Amino acid sequence: MTRHANASSSAFIVGAYEHPTRKAPDKTVPQLHAECARGALEDAGLTLADVDGYFCAGDAPGLGMVNMVDYLGIRARHVDSTEMGGSSYIAHVSHAAQAIAAGKCNVALITLAGRPRSEGSSGTQARNWGANLPDQPFEAPYNPVTVNLYAMVAQRHMYQYGTTPEQLAWIKVAASQHAQHNPNAMLREVVTVEDVLNSPMIADPLHRLDCCVVSDGGGALVVARPEIARKLNRPRVRVIGAGEHVKGQLGGQVDLSWSAARVSGATAFEEAGVTPADIKYASIYDSFTITVLMQLEDLGFCAKGEGGKFVADGNLISGVGKLPFNTDGGGLCNNHPANRGGITKVIEAVRQLRGEAHSAVQVPNCDLALVQGTGGYMGSRHGSATLILERE
Repeated sequence: MTRHANASSSAFIVGAYEHPTRKAPDKTVPQLHAECARGALEDAGLTLADVDGYFCAGDAPGLGMVNMVDYLGIRARHVDSTEMGGSSYIAHVSHAAQAIAAGKCNVALITLAGRPRSEGSSGTQARNWGANLPDQPFEAPYNPVTVNLYAMVAQRHMYQYGTTPEQLAWIKVAASQHAQHNPNAMLREVVTVEDVLNSPMIADPLHRLDCCVVSDGGGALVVARPEIARKLNRPRVRVIGAGEHVKGQLGGQVDLSWSAARVSGATAFEEAGVTPADIKYASIYDSFTITVLMQLEDLGFCAKGEGGKFVADGNLISGVGKLPFNTDGGGLCNNHPANRGGITKVIEAVRQLRGEAHSAVQVPNCDLALVQGTGGYMGSRHGSATLILERE
């Protein structure tokens, strides 16, 4: 296959670490960031002294990168605090690759951490974003909450395409089949379609088991220049394609049938010079089951409206279906640190490409993986980031 030369391919992910804790009442958010940073650097065989670029988002405390660079003791000559919600850290990998290609830094550290479980943040309460947001006067009176906004998207998809609750439930079933092999996963019990449908209704048509877990913890990634990556004693994972997009209310032309992945995915595939049929493994943001279905359609793994059929009957289960997804259990079963699951999607993709996933879910000959994330709310406005990763 022909692949394009691009700025993204000038960098490798050389370190990845997922914090094992799922509840951390005894740790501060900066401490969790630091522990994740240490883990990713140790995985890469590097130290903080090697880091000259730092990337974080809204989960970082205080002034974000300013506080964290000081706290970690990094001598950074390039920083980035791009905020796209849960997809931020996927975008950060792309931005780090671009910064490295431009000579702005050589080794970039990306961290995420939070304590929503300890602090009682569940996604079932309206968030107060402040009076200065342009949408606040129009939407705040209706008290939108995360789960309701996604339920609205699911309702529309069912109405427009005939998608069923049973089909959505298969996404949770696949995640649970994978999570049983992850000792750190919050929900390790394998569930059936009937289990999902019999769980309490949270926001019609989404049941409790259609929703992701709430967890503390975090993760970190290290992205490095090729010359540095090739000196390290680690399998090399190259960034070969990336895309980003933001979708909002479109000036009142609201259409809930598609997500921003339609644009970010197309950009990433074009840059990488590959197609959805080439992908061996997919990490797909799974805040809710409908989130997965929407992104799979918009990325081109199936036609619009065919997502329900695509995810059914175990098609996302490693060793069973055509497209293994979220082999760590994902946000639906493993963890969703800081209510932002993007970084863990990159981490599991790196494991798969290195051949370091659990043997029960490791995809044979996994040399090409996709990472897809959303941040915000599909029912109102959200960002999307897509990565195509290759094992060198």
